[in-house]
Amino acid sequence: MNLQITVGQATHIGSREQNEDYAGAVTPEPALTQMKGALLAVADGVGGGEAGREAAEFTVRGVLSDYYATPDTWEVPYALDKILIAINRWLLAQANSRREFSGMATTLSALILRGSRYYTAHVGDSRIYRLRGEQFTQLSTDHVWDRPGMQHVLKRAVGLDDFLSVDYADGELVVGDVFCLLTDGVWEPLGEKAMHELLHLHRDPQRAAEALVENAIKRGGQDNATALVTRVEQLGEESLNDFLAEGKILPLPPRLKPGDRIDDFEVLECLHESRASRLYKVRQVETQQVLVLKTLQPLLAEDAASCAGLLMEEWLAKRVLAHYFPQVVPQVAGARSALYYVMSYHEGATLQQRLDQGQHFSVADVAQIGIRLAKGLSALHRLHVIHRDIKPANLHSDIEGKLRILDLGVAMNPWTEDSARGNAGTPSFIAPELFAGAAATVQSDLYAAGVTLYHLLTRKYPYGEIEPFQHPRFGDPVPPTRYRPDIPQWLETILLKAVARDPQNRFETTEEMLLALEHGEMQPLAALPPTPLMARNPLAVWQTLALASFLLNLILLYLLLAGGK
Repeated sequence: MNLQITVGQATHIGSREQNEDYAGAVTPEPALTQMKGALLAVADGVGGGEAGREAAEFTVRGVLSDYYATPDTWEVPYALDKILIAINRWLLAQANSRREFSGMATTLSALILRGSRYYTAHVGDSRIYRLRGEQFTQLSTDHVWDRPGMQHVLKRAVGLDDFLSVDYADGELVVGDVFCLLTDGVWEPLGEKAMHELLHLHRDPQRAAEALVENAIKRGGQDNATALVTRVEQLGEESLNDFLAEGKILPLPPRLKPGDRIDDFEVLECLHESRASRLYKVRQVETQQVLVLKTLQPLLAEDAASCAGLLMEEWLAKRVLAHYFPQVVPQVAGARSALYYVMSYHEGATLQQRLDQGQHFSVADVAQIGIRLAKGLSALHRLHVIHRDIKPANLHSDIEGKLRILDLGVAMNPWTEDSARGNAGTPSFIAPELFAGAAATVQSDLYAAGVTLYHLLTRKYPYGEIEPFQHPRFGDPVPPTRYRPDIPQWLETILLKAVARDPQNRFETTEEMLLALEHGEMQPLAALPPTPLMARNPLAVWQTLALASFLLNLILLYLLLAGGK
């Protein structure tokens, strides 16, 4: 079921010499509407000459076009914020470089309708209203000064300041909801009562938009007047939900052996088997291309969460288009007879397999692996995705030495934040804060990356090996030079910073860790100070203080009794 809306818009120059308002709407094809939604925006430009119109048009056009180019994994507010920050910088640059554009800025009111929810982005004194039944509600707040005589002076606008602050909000959609995006040339002369009556009178959004603008001018409005009206005719479902629904109807394949066929694939061998999943090396019969087929263990056939998780992994993997990850091979809709997905195959082995085979990793090897790992994680984090299970077993090195990050099965993204808490991953690579119930972050991925590099060098763990269901205590990490004296100081400092107990002491971004690894000995980092005992083990501190206090009291009591004799 797809979201269905009707849209209408109207504008009038009023008594001004030119129209500095600009409005636009995008209602893309159904597949894109399901994933990204329909987008509507209204702007009211300010500035002399053509500056106001230029600012309004550039802002609306930029939002309408750039939003659909953002990754599907980005949350709506995050995507809009990135776009508006870039637009704000461009407007400021134009104002600084061209005298005729000095003071150019614009209001912006944007609305996204997706699935069964709406999202708003607002800055300035244009307004967003919603009519739901008999309730007519203003969803935006005017960003103007409340001092006498300054009620029309903007204190926030796109292009006004170096720092752009935008109001974001969201809510549930209801069939029949009517949204209005209006410049001040409409809402100010009409007032809410008249607007409410006009929307009730005109059900068709186009006629409603025209009526709002016409009546605003008739009531003495002198400013440009622009109205954008949309009505929700049918709610949609998120495309991801539709995608995940496939897991409810597709069975899991049985255990496959070499020579077996599944759809258009011939099984060559079983590459890997875990408690939950199986990976097969397969050949596509038609093209003879060698690929990897991933599915679940047959015993999980009734586990809806695991089946949905496999499809979620496929959905994410399709959107991570970087050579640091295996690429999902597209399949024709309805071509699968069972629950699995197929990805590119690369000769080589995981780093854990190389460790098990007795391979020795030099300092130079690990430094290069760290650089490639940081680049891969950076590509993932730019998509707003946290891996949550970085370890040698999930890092594959092919015969050319290229590194690829495997297994997005427990990755966290905006679609899975509700289940993002808990100790997903392998205990010895899980960051300390996750054991306390915190949600995974970029810093927890960097922690796991640091432990991975540490383990490749030493075959040990900075805080010792942690068993499943264990509740570990974290003190100071063991310096890797205790096991490998040949590790240079600059690399040890990087590793200890990456695995710091406190996330605030780790690298802030993946790019920061990447720069540290690339510059290495040329620009070494300052070593972190040791963690105070109070932070490492507060119980031990209080126990020591209590014991000392008890002994002191015993001594005082003894002295008191001895003095009495």
